[in-house]
Amino acid sequence: MLFNGEELRVRRLEHLKHERLQFGQLRLSIVAVQEDAVTSSYVRIKNKIASELDVTVEQVSRVADATGDGIILQLPLPAGVDQDRERNSIPVHTDVDVLSDAAYQAFVNGAFPPPPVARALSSIMDAHHIPYQGAHVVVVGQGRLVGKPAAELFRQRGATVIALEKGDDVVSHTRVADIVILGAGDPHFLKPEMVKEGCVILDAGTSESSGKVVGDADPACATKARLMTPTPGGVGPLAVIEIFANLFELVRRV
Repeated sequence: MLFNGEELRVRRLEHLKHERLQFGQLRLSIVAVQEDAVTSSYVRIKNKIASELDVTVEQVSRVADATGDGIILQLPLPAGVDQDRERNSIPVHTDVDVLSDAAYQAFVNGAFPPPPVARALSSIMDAHHIPYQGAHVVVVGQGRLVGKPAAELFRQRGATVIALEKGDDVVSHTRVADIVILGAGDPHFLKPEMVKEGCVILDAGTSESSGKVVGDADPACATKARLMTPTPGGVGPLAVIEIFANLFELVRRV
């Protein structure tokens, strides 16, 4: 079964609109170091959600110039810019993307909200009443935005997690997994014969194939899955919503 991303996105947005009433003026800083079509597209999407939630957005070119209650460092950064330095210069209490080492460690310690993609996966699990406890989870791809935080969050919630890179012996693990989380950026590498009947496939991998954005899972996998998120239109749009869930949570803590 394919996950209806738009339906859950609307529900999460309505929930956050209600939560927004608890706060006064809120401001989000987006640090966009380079100007290109992809960056502009991501910034536009975040601006749209911010407008719906009555959050003022300022766009700056350096973290040092950001003054918002939350700060987003729009990735990727141009060649020659020290990404580690920039992300670690984000004050922890404003790090809505959980990019800095300090914020990520606080998340690992259970003292900070999850990164947006991991939080989006959690929202999907909760909306479909899929249990974490005792689930056998395989995460393919160990990037900082998807695989690494997803593996950590699912461990925290009681799942048994195996974390793999795409060059590992993936198939021997995905064939027996209850839940497969994808963040490898390898177009349609997961085939139906690599998963068991009734599994859950959370595809947060994105890459380009024949001029189109596609996920890591072959769409045919949906015929075997209890639930599968499509790409595009699945995890990505929901992850943008969860940025603002993190903003509200961090502002509440200050």
